[in-house]
Amino acid sequence: MDSIESSIVKKFKKTIWNRFVKSIKEYELIQEGDRIAVCISGGKDSMLMAKCIQRLQKYSDVPFEAEYLVMNPGYNERNLQKIIDNAELLGIPIKIYKSEIFNIVADVDDSPCYLCARMRRGHLYSYAESLGCNKIALGHHFNDVIETILMGMLYGGQVQTMMPKLHSSNFGNMELIRPLYMVRESDIKAWVRYNNLEFIQCACRFTENMEHTQDGGNTSKRQEMKELIADMKKINPNIDINIFRSVENVNLDTIISYHKGDDYTSFLDNY
Repeated sequence: MDSIESSIVKKFKKTIWNRFVKSIKEYELIQEGDRIAVCISGGKDSMLMAKCIQRLQKYSDVPFEAEYLVMNPGYNERNLQKIIDNAELLGIPIKIYKSEIFNIVADVDDSPCYLCARMRRGHLYSYAESLGCNKIALGHHFNDVIETILMGMLYGGQVQTMMPKLHSSNFGNMELIRPLYMVRESDIKAWVRYNNLEFIQCACRFTENMEHTQDGGNTSKRQEMKELIADMKKINPNIDINIFRSVENVNLDTIISYHKGDDYTSFLDNY
């Protein structure tokens, strides 16, 4: 076992491996006979996810198959080579396929990141399906979940969360899973530092050319949420887990209204 993989199940067993396995079991993300497209963007999260799934595939009592996919939506040569080099270093047998998504969204002024994400996911579903996969795995982690909850409340005016798994609405029996659902970003960063690894950041042209504010930060809503949560944790260090538990522990008797699809229910209906 190489030292990088070893660190996941030894030094970071409690913070990464155990939480990864707990996510798999608690949310029933992987079943016997699954063929999973492990989607690698080249960042720290997806690369760690790939190593965890690769490790699980070796030793799990539940047999499943995995394809390790890298979609190249138009990375520059330096970033693409960095992904290839890291995959080789980590021993991940990647398959690279090209799309032209960056070219398509380059001139979009309204929500280019949202459009890019939607298009990339559609391409991933399509390619994964062509390889006989029934699931795609994405590298979203615990902090992504918390930030999504807050963004929904503060900017969307709704209570929602990033689900640990979803059925695809456009690709038949395909399913999306998030194996790092309970893994904190700080622990992923600690694993990266411990192993002296270096991964690409968001490598799209829009991000590379983004204008920054005077204090050097960018204006993304997700970054706002990161900073807000960090400030709140100074007062209550459990604020993030409490946000998470709030969407696990919804008391419908105290909700003014809620809906499932287009069916709305008001507290007045049974008052």
